[in-house]
Amino acid sequence: MTDASVWPSTLFIVRHGESAGNVARDEANAAREPVIRRSSSRDVDVPLSPLGERQATALGHWFGALPVDQRPTVVITSPYVRARQTTAIIKDLGDFPYASDVTSLLVDERFREKEFGILDGLTRYGIAERFPEQAAFRTSLGKFYHRPPGGESWCDVILRLRSAFEMMSREYHGERILVVAHSVVVLCMRYIVESLTEEEILKIDRENEVANCSVTRFDVDMSQGPVGKLILDSFNFVAPLVAEGARVTSTPDVPPTSQIS
Repeated sequence: MTDASVWPSTLFIVRHGESAGNVARDEANAAREPVIRRSSSRDVDVPLSPLGERQATALGHWFGALPVDQRPTVVITSPYVRARQTTAIIKDLGDFPYASDVTSLLVDERFREKEFGILDGLTRYGIAERFPEQAAFRTSLGKFYHRPPGGESWCDVILRLRSAFEMMSREYHGERILVVAHSVVVLCMRYIVESLTEEEILKIDRENEVANCSVTRFDVDMSQGPVGKLILDSFNFVAPLVAEGARVTSTPDVPPTSQIS
């Protein structure tokens, strides 16, 4: 690493462990029910499931087994309960060598889940039944641009993540950063860091469901121009879960467009 770099030396982006909401969504879809029967009325308050806790534990062990000079020095989390619980477990087990001039944990609302507005808490059956016009809009516009009333499009998420990425580059360049957030954040961060197009990121989304507690990693390459560049090292890495026998889950946050009918 040289002083010329403006990037974090390593950026880990982790999706939270399986949540009680993921389980409730699977059950509601299997029963073809319109509403997801989650434990909290607010998505922000939905906790991890027992499996999600085991997944986070496995990932914490993996981080703790890395050489000290590869472990995160800065940790940032979404404010959602499931992300904060995942972060707490990983931090407890990871033994991170925190940078001396930052707090051990930063909670940043810009890494929160995509907001679904009037579609929040509905299955694909509920969306088609209660808001067929929104299902049609989403089909015609695509998830990148479709913004449900009171909610966000992927473009809206990308806008807030751009400012967060600029903050990380400005305040934590040279650090090893761990971000714990949500599947759409993982994908939208790839879009930003890799300068992808709409078509490229949606192709990645179609071909990959971001798994709970999967790791996406970027490392700086100083041979890439005068200030270097963050290069994708791994995406959807779940070997730590497999190694400890924690079942891999990858329930998407929202149903694919083709299923809203």
